[in-house]
Parts: sequence; structure tokens; C-alpha cells
Amino acid sequence: MGVTVQEQTGLFHLQSSDMSYLIQIVDGYPVHVYWGGKLKQREKMSDLLIHTPAGAGLDRLPQEYPQYGSGDFRNPAYQAELEDGTRITELKYDGYRILKGKPHLIGLPAVYTEDESEADSLELILKDTYSGLKVVLLYTIFADRNVIVRSTQLSNEGDKKLRLRRALSASVDLTGKGDMEIMYLSGAWAREGTIRRRPLVQGETRIDSKRGMSSHQFNPFAALVSKETTEDHGEAFGFSLVYSGSFEAGAEVDSFGSTRFSIGVNSFDFAWQLNPGDSFQTPEAVMVYSGHGLGEMSRTYHRLYRTRLCRGKYWDEERPILVNNWEATYFNFDADKLVSIAEEGAKLGIELFVLDDGWFGKRDSDNSSLGDWYEDRRKLPGGLADVAERVNRLGLKFGLWFEPEMISPDSELYRKHPDWCLHVPGRRRTEARWQLVLDYTRQEVRDYIYDSLSAIFTSVPVSYVKWDMNRCLTEIGSAALQPEHQAETAHRYVLGLYELLERITADFPHILFESCSSGGGRFDPGMLYYMPQTWTSDNTDAVERLKIQYGTSLVYPVSAIGAHVSAVPNHQVGRITPLEFRGDVAMSGNFGYELDLTNFTDEEKETVKRQVATYKQIRGLVQQGDLYRLKSPFEGNESAWMFVSEDKEEALVYAFQVMAVPNAPLRTVRLGGLDPELEYEVESSISGEKSIYGGDRLMQLGLPLKYEQKDYQSMWFRLKAVKPLTRFNIKSYARLRNHRRS
Repeated sequence: MGVTVQEQTGLFHLQSSDMSYLIQIVDGYPVHVYWGGKLKQREKMSDLLIHTPAGAGLDRLPQEYPQYGSGDFRNPAYQAELEDGTRITELKYDGYRILKGKPHLIGLPAVYTEDESEADSLELILKDTYSGLKVVLLYTIFADRNVIVRSTQLSNEGDKKLRLRRALSASVDLTGKGDMEIMYLSGAWAREGTIRRRPLVQGETRIDSKRGMSSHQFNPFAALVSKETTEDHGEAFGFSLVYSGSFEAGAEVDSFGSTRFSIGVNSFDFAWQLNPGDSFQTPEAVMVYSGHGLGEMSRTYHRLYRTRLCRGKYWDEERPILVNNWEATYFNFDADKLVSIAEEGAKLGIELFVLDDGWFGKRDSDNSSLGDWYEDRRKLPGGLADVAERVNRLGLKFGLWFEPEMISPDSELYRKHPDWCLHVPGRRRTEARWQLVLDYTRQEVRDYIYDSLSAIFTSVPVSYVKWDMNRCLTEIGSAALQPEHQAETAHRYVLGLYELLERITADFPHILFESCSSGGGRFDPGMLYYMPQTWTSDNTDAVERLKIQYGTSLVYPVSAIGAHVSAVPNHQVGRITPLEFRGDVAMSGNFGYELDLTNFTDEEKETVKRQVATYKQIRGLVQQGDLYRLKSPFEGNESAWMFVSEDKEEALVYAFQVMAVPNAPLRTVRLGGLDPELEYEVESSISGEKSIYGGDRLMQLGLPLKYEQKDYQSMWFRLKAVKPLTRFNIKSYARLRNHRRS
């Protein structure tokens, strides 16, 4: 396993325990040969080598990092403009290096290894001798994961300036795959994570963001799947970009039935000046292969991102159950009101109280004070420290909301530094939510934010931070950049954000950071590198959350999915659902409440107390177990999923029915991930009864579902493997016991 090279044929074989990826050097070009299930190592693989038709040129060659202008008319992976204005470069192979482990990407988030034995890396070196452009293609293959991670470094080794107009992270030409389908996640605010699936046809299919953030509209992820691919069967090729800014991902089918897939920083409104000696590093693309359906692809991403992308104290720790005051009070609160909510939370077993927006400056609505990160003594006469200490005395930890990337025109900061926002001189400054975006390309701006936040973190016992970002980037320009660098602003903003996050999370490792961007507007792997969980959506309606959380799980682990119970009628859609239903949906993520606990009846408080106690028992399995999606909310009235422990001895199944069905047929759900040789004791949340079933039966015949005749029904089942002694049935055990006594 790892990386092997056949020098005589120019063949590079990247191999994990269950996957192979082959590259061949053909006429000086790195060419894609194969990506799929594991191929055995052989001395010769002449039958796999690429042979292009005579006179076909580059347009028929399945390339690894294609160029434009010298015979290939498909979308290129890069484009460089020379000082004379021409845009023709031709990269040719110039050598390779094999490295143990995985190199660190400077200034960018990336998956990592804890030991170099986990992975091997290949650098393919390409050069254009005319311009001096050098490109290094970096491939990392993990020994025990069906994962290849790709990124690209472009350097100017010439004596004249170069200007990058396109620099993608990865490009793959899949020969004979023109009949595949593409899957991706789309949506809008409060409708994130909608799964889309459609056939590829000749031409281009593209998703992207031009918003300066990964966006609610499209997630930086897509998968190519065969037509027959389901959750459990068929091939899937996943592409996920570890980046938090504008991106593009696209599949192009040519006239010969081959598919070129590429992903990276969005080329629209992008350029990057490379002076002699300069380099540009692309974000990395995480590519996952599954030969056993979408579920296996998802679980590969989940394990990788949970254990080799998330970092710090909390990546493998159970997350606290919280209550957030936002939908309880909005901006209208004082210290006593906050503490009263925390007091009720303490009685119910909740572990963390989070103070959301409105505690700083003169923030009584959305239209002021962003940037003025000092406490509002009108609302909090004793300051944040007083509230936090009162909360701590109740036995709860204290959390705080920030929106550090924004500035309000009505703020002391803006009046002092009106040029600190992203803007173009002489042009209108577009406000959204009465706010502008701080220019994170500027070191002095980042230093101000760091100093403001660190002053609070060192004086107030903050253990959790919700880091919000509530608008996209407009007038993308910087007063600190020269004209030739203005098109770099959007990417430099993201790099500046990463630099600040690295600094803050390193200096305050005890704080659990949660990313938010009006919900899921920046739910991407780049943010997970710094913050191990994300507020998935501002839409807390349980019915809508079935789809949002199900879709998000296509690539992101449940440990990253923030999910809360909110009040009814729901504030986003007005729907009234039972507290039990809302709780079961939210317990399928990082669990919490977003409402006024002081308004609950005694009966509701008992329900919450049971939910909190239950989640404390199951959260390790929910947050760290393997997820199996069983019934899709996008396909009908029912949804179901389950969590399975690594040793397969414990599992938890959730099932949901949105609307009651008259005279309904008998329904079952076939489980996944169990050991067919084990027997499981199954406890139902509805009846409380315990039954014993074989793992083979549960996966082949399924588990019966008996819903009540009411709308918004949910149930869960806890499965525990029966120990060897208790695998006898009760009568057999009784006979054996009586025989021994006699």
C-alpha cells in the first residue's frame, strides 16, 4: 500500500486498503488512468496504460491538471497570464517525490495525520520552461481510508510577473463515465442541505458560490454516482473542498463520453499576482471513493473529518447540552431574565447557558453596535462576569455569541475607522442587515478583533463561543491593497479569517467554538478545522430539520451538526409539533434548547428532564458512532436513521412519521451496520418492551414500526448486543439452571 512507481512505464499507483488511484506520464503529461476499487500490485500493467488515437491531441487525453490553449478545449484546471498579456502555458512532467505522512499546508486548513504511517504523499512536479511557471500536484493517500487528498502549489520561477486567472485544487478525467449522475447540496437560508441528484449529459454541470463564503445556496461538495447507486449499493466518487470562500465545482461531459470533474477557488472575479519567487497554494480537495453506495461514502467522510480535520480539546469529547436565549428573548433581556432561564436549565440537567446577540454596545436591534465588543451596562449592570459567575454557581458553563467579521455603520468602531470595511472608493456600500463586512485582509483589523475578544475571554469564564457571520461579501475591495492585487481580496479575506481563527483557538483551547452563518451559510470543512461544530440552520422546525440534517449528513459528521428544540408555534414556519417529536429530531445532532424554559408547564419540564437524561446516555453513540441513513425525508412521509458503535455491540434507531396515515399497512425499517452473527436486545421508546432479534433479521427483514394515529410521530429503539451467556432463550436457560441444581 502507499505510493509505488513503475519507472519504465511512468505509472504511479496510489493504493489504500480498498482503493487504487493510477496516474501515468504520457508524452510529458500526467494522465489519469484509474480510480476505484483496489487493484493488486503487479510488475506490469500494460493493459491499463493510456493510448490515445493518432492525431487526437490533448482533447482526448484524460489529464490530471489540464491546461487550455494547446489543444484541449475542455475546462482547464488553471490559467496563467504572462507579462506580455498572452495566456498560453504548457506544463510538462519534471519529476516526482514520495513523502511519508502528509505535508502541512501553510495558512490553510487541511486534514492531517497523527502518525506518518497513516498516509503516503506523492508530489508530481510540472514546469513550463517558457514562462517559468512551476506546479506541484500533491496527492495524499491514507492507508486505511478510501481517501485521496489533493492540492496544488503554483510558483513563479521565471524572471517576469505572472498573473493567475484560474487555480483549481483538483481535476479528474473519468474515461467512460459520461452516463453518471451528480449529487450536491443546495438551498437557501432556512432551507439548507437539500439533496439534488440529476443525470450528467454532454456539456457542463456547475455549482458555485460568488458570495465570498461557501453559502446557503450550494455547499462545496459534490459526488458523481452511477445510475444504480443507492445508500448501500453502487459506486460514488465524492469531492469536498476544505475552503470557506467562493468556490466552484463542475462536471463536464465531452463528446466521447468522458467526464471531467474539477473543484477549487471560484475563478470568477479571481486573479493572483505571482512576482518572481512567489507561490500560490490552493485549498485541498478531499476525494472519497465508495464501491458500496452513498452510506459508505458518507461514513468515510464522517470518520475522516471527525478525527483528522477537527482539532483541539473537543473533537473527540462529548458535547454539552445547552440552552440558548435567542428565541426566548431576542434583544429584550436583562441579567435577571438570563439567570432565570439558566436556573430552570440547571433543574432540568442542562449543562451550558449561551447568551446570544444583544449583550454589547447599544445593541437593541440588528441596526447597531457590531464591532463595539464591550458589554452593555444598561442590560447587564454587573457586566458579563457577573452573569457568567451567577450561571456558573448554578452548575452551568457560560457561552457567548459574537459576530466578529462585521461592523455596523452605527457603531463607535465605524465612526473611528470608516475605511476598515470592505469597500471600493466612490462606490455605494451595500448594507445587509444594517451591517458591512470588516476587511480581514488587513492585519490591524484582525488585531483589533483579537484584542477585543481576548480581553473578554481573559476576564469572563467563557467556555463556548458561537461565531456568527450574517451576510455575504459585496464591494469586494480593500483600501490596503494595490490595484494589481484587488482581485485577490476575496481569497485574502478568507486567509485572514483563517489566520485569526488559528490565533484565537490556539490561545484559548478551553473554549468550544461553534461556527454559524445565519445557520448553515458557511457549513464547510474549512471552518470545521477551527470549530468542531456548526449551527446547521436557523430553521428549528422539526419537520424541516429532518431534511436539513439528513442532507447535511451526506458529507458532514453528526458531531458537527448543531440541533436544538425550539418553541411552538415555530418562529420560522409557524408549525406546532409535539415536544417529544422536536426532541427526537434534535437528539440526532448536538443537542440543545432555544426557547424560554421558564414558560414550560410542569409536564413539559418533566419531558425535557427525560430528554436531557436520555441524551446524556446516548450522546457518545450519536456524536461518535457510525451513521446509517435508513429512510429519506426527501422521498416520502417517513424518515429513519441509526447510529452504530464501532464494535457493533450498541446501536440507536430513530424513526419519524410526519403525517398520520389512515388504515396504514404494516411498516418496517431495515437496519444497517449490525453484526449479523450477534443477537440484539431491542428496547422501544413507545412501549418500553424489550425483545431479542438477530442482527441478520434486523438487517434483512427489518424492525416493525407501530405509529400512533397522530401527526408528527417519532420513536427510537436502543439496541444492545446480548452477551454470550444470555443468548439462550429463557426456557432453555431455566432448564439448564434446574438441571444444575438437581
